[in-house]
Amino acid sequence: MSLELSVFHAWGGLAIAAAGTYACRALGVMASGKINQDSEFFRWLSAVTYALVAALVVRMILVPVGPLATVPVGWRVGFCAVSLLVMVMGVRRRPALALFSGTSLMLIYGIAKH
Repeated sequence: MSLELSVFHAWGGLAIAAAGTYACRALGVMASGKINQDSEFFRWLSAVTYALVAALVVRMILVPVGPLATVPVGWRVGFCAVSLLVMVMGVRRRPALALFSGTSLMLIYGIAKH
C-alpha cells in the first residue's frame, strides 16, 4: 500500500507542478501583448535575469557539485575560455558551436581520464 501511495503522490505532485507551470505560461501569453519591451522595468528585468544566469554559471565552474567536481578548476576555466573564444570569433556569434566545443572538451577529458 505504501508504494501505491508514494506513486500516487509522485504523479499528483507532477500534475500540480505542471498545472502551475502552464498557468504561469498562459498568464504570460495573455500579458505579452501589453508589455513594452523598451520600458525601464523590462530592461532592468533582463539585466537581472542575465546576471543570475551568469552567477549560476560561474558558481557551476568554480564550485561544482557531482562529477564536475572531479575536473580540476584550471581545466574547467580553460574549457570555458575556449568556448567563449569560439563564440566571439568570426563575423557572426556562434553560441551553439561554443556549447558544442565546451561539451566536447569536457567529454574528451572525461574519457581520457578514465
